[in-house]
Amino acid sequence: MSSTIESNDEQKPLVQHLLELRTRVLRSMVVVLIIFAGLFYFSSTLYEFFSEPLRVFLPENTSMIATDVASPFLAPFKLTMILALFAAIPFILNQVWGFIAPGLYKHEKRLAVPLLVASVVLFYAGVAFAYFVVFPLIFGFFTSTGPESVAVMTDINSYLNFILKLFFAFGMAFEIPVATVLLIWSGISTVESMSKKRPYIVVGCFVLGMLLTPPDVISQTLLAGPMWLLFEVGILFARLTSRKSKEVQVKS
Repeated sequence: MSSTIESNDEQKPLVQHLLELRTRVLRSMVVVLIIFAGLFYFSSTLYEFFSEPLRVFLPENTSMIATDVASPFLAPFKLTMILALFAAIPFILNQVWGFIAPGLYKHEKRLAVPLLVASVVLFYAGVAFAYFVVFPLIFGFFTSTGPESVAVMTDINSYLNFILKLFFAFGMAFEIPVATVLLIWSGISTVESMSKKRPYIVVGCFVLGMLLTPPDVISQTLLAGPMWLLFEVGILFARLTSRKSKEVQVKS
């Protein structure tokens, strides 16, 4: 009888955690759906905005096309859903933070909050960099190198898949400073060790650029270059914070 009571006491916290996790997941889903409902009316306008980097380079009397019957509806619908998810990232991370914060120490909380904020800002910065810098360059290159006898008329669904892949690639690439700082703060690596591995990391950036972007030198370089610079930013920030922590320990 006593063993049954003990097992119930042990299982109760787990059940409470699972219920809290379910609640926070449902809240996040509701927020995404609310944002989606607010944006859906403008889905066609949003698609026109995100297709602008390509449409400005299309020859006269040409336009984007839909090769599938449902594409005129599904492409803007898919884009709106992805944008709703992107817009809800701060709320979703807030729910994640509310779930894990009670199990963290005070010094871990002081480190985690700036990293969460930085990760959101850097992801949005990566998406903006792709839209305003990368897209005009690569679309201008693609549309100007084809044979004159070929009219450029891109399928709207293929275009959407293409830009979403680049949005995700650049958004994740801009998280490199956060990943670098986490590796150093967690003790997995050190500033000196990461600095010595710089040549390998530079090569790795270009390899990832080759894998995550279309097979052209421009987009690969535009991804690999910022990845390398952001790695250097992460190393610099980790070095500064480690110096400050050492100074605090000496004073104490």
